[in-house]
Amino acid sequence: MEFVRLLLVFLHLLGMGMLVAMFFVQMRVGKDGPLNKGWLHGAGLQLLTGVALVALAPLTDKEYDHFKIGVKLLVLVVIAVLVAANVNRQKVASWLTPALAGLVVLNVGVAVFWT
Repeated sequence: MEFVRLLLVFLHLLGMGMLVAMFFVQMRVGKDGPLNKGWLHGAGLQLLTGVALVALAPLTDKEYDHFKIGVKLLVLVVIAVLVAANVNRQKVASWLTPALAGLVVLNVGVAVFWT
């Protein structure tokens, strides 16, 4: 079971890396260019692996702070909603890319510093 948990953590970190990478891809396109669908893929990977990690917690003898997980989930949902609402537009607002990057950094900060 530990291998499954570590695999989920690995995939969760890859999802976070994908979100960070999408910021750099977006900066190359331009702040007001179309959003890359990779934002949704990264958010989806984070969501699926995060939920799986929490669901498997009793089997892996891990305890998670459910309030912290709720905050992380809320931030991820905000990212996903912002991206889903703008992914099909040819031009997005210039504030969207920095806002998404800030939300990703906030989520990483919550994960690392909230003990």
